[in-house]
Amino acid sequence: MRLIALDYGHKKVGVASTDESGAFALPRAVWPNDKHLLEKVLKFKEKEGAEKIIIGESKNFDNSPNPIAERVNEFKKKLELQGVKVELHPEIFTTVEARRIQGNNEMTDASAATLILKNYLETQDESNI
Repeated sequence: MRLIALDYGHKKVGVASTDESGAFALPRAVWPNDKHLLEKVLKFKEKEGAEKIIIGESKNFDNSPNPIAERVNEFKKKLELQGVKVELHPEIFTTVEARRIQGNNEMTDASAATLILKNYLETQDESNI
C-alpha cells in the first residue's frame, strides 16, 4: 500500500511517501503552506497512486491541542471532502529529530514527514503481530 505523510507547519509542509512496496518511507518535497497546498497534495497523491495520507498530529505534552492542531484538522477535512482517506498519527519533535540527524536544510521538513511515516509504518507492523 502506497502512503503519503505530511509534516504540516504554519509556513511549510514536509512531504514523504513510501516506496512502491509500501515498506520504506522516503523524503520527497517541502512546499509552502499557501493557497496552492491542497491542489499540490491532491496531484501528488494521484501521481504516486497513494491510498492514504498520514498527517502528523501535533499536540502539547499534556495531550491538549497545540496552535497548529486546528489548522491540521481543517486541512484534513478539506482532503476528506475530496474523497481522500486521511489518518492523523501522533508526532512530537519530528522536525527537531530531523535536524539532529541531518542538520537544518531545505529538506528538513520532508525528513520530519519521513519520520512520521516511518513511525506510522512501524505501528502498523506491530498491530499485525
